[in-house]
Amino acid sequence: MPSGYNVRSGARERNSVLSRPEFMSLNHQPGRGGGGGGGGSGGGAPSACRGGARRPGQLKHQTSQQSEEPADGGSKDRREPSKMPEEDCMQLNPSFKGIAMNSLLAIDICLSKRMGVCAYASSSWGGCRSMVGLLALTGHGITWIIGTIVCLTRSNTLAGQEVLVNLLLALILDVMTVAGVQRLVKRRGPWEMTPGLLDCIALDLYSFPAAHASRATMVSKFLLSHLVLAVPLRILLVLWAFLVSISRALLGKHHLTDIVCGFALGMLHFSLMETVWLSSNTCQTLISISTLSWSPFY
Repeated sequence: MPSGYNVRSGARERNSVLSRPEFMSLNHQPGRGGGGGGGGSGGGAPSACRGGARRPGQLKHQTSQQSEEPADGGSKDRREPSKMPEEDCMQLNPSFKGIAMNSLLAIDICLSKRMGVCAYASSSWGGCRSMVGLLALTGHGITWIIGTIVCLTRSNTLAGQEVLVNLLLALILDVMTVAGVQRLVKRRGPWEMTPGLLDCIALDLYSFPAAHASRATMVSKFLLSHLVLAVPLRILLVLWAFLVSISRALLGKHHLTDIVCGFALGMLHFSLMETVWLSSNTCQTLISISTLSWSPFY
């Protein structure tokens, strides 16, 4: 016999407003096949009942899927950690340093292109191209190496031979260092120029750093330090180094930053040669070995 509590709870459920057929959709989610008819029609209640009969299995299946999804998602997160929104923002928004560097490079390219007034025969200063090319030839590495060897063969003093041997080594060091850095950076000039024959021999194939600027700076500083020259000659030597460096920019071979770095590299080469300066006896030994007249047993 049912207890009084069960009778009262059953009566309360029958008298509840939400148990009416027109309010069944508020208590239960519509099934996949139901919900097509009107809210107050008689056919809506059976479909709701059928949807409710299928619902416990569906709820169990959905619950199992939800319980599996976090596990899968957790494993994916452990395998492939997702990026934080701040990292995405850092990639989308470049830093101030990157903006400044890109702006400076753009200014460098623009000014270098404007300075290439002798790049082609049809340029604004195309008529001076031969003269500017001749000026640049005076600072070429092959020119200086051949000239130093010729002077060394005709020198009769020990002091002169000492200076020339150290200058020859400094020139070789400059050519090898600049060629190595150019091979690493591989920066092209502001104008598309095909390297000449002497450039290929001296391995001056790229733009950064400017080989002529490095060599002219090193040679001028070397001669100013080890030769006794009058004041006008010293001024002309500095002016020559500056004009040789600028001539490469006028020919469209180098950027302004290439020339500035060439100046710094030339000063570095001079300081290095001053540190490892070869004495007169060492220079005489090197000259004897090179001329095959060295006799170490006598």
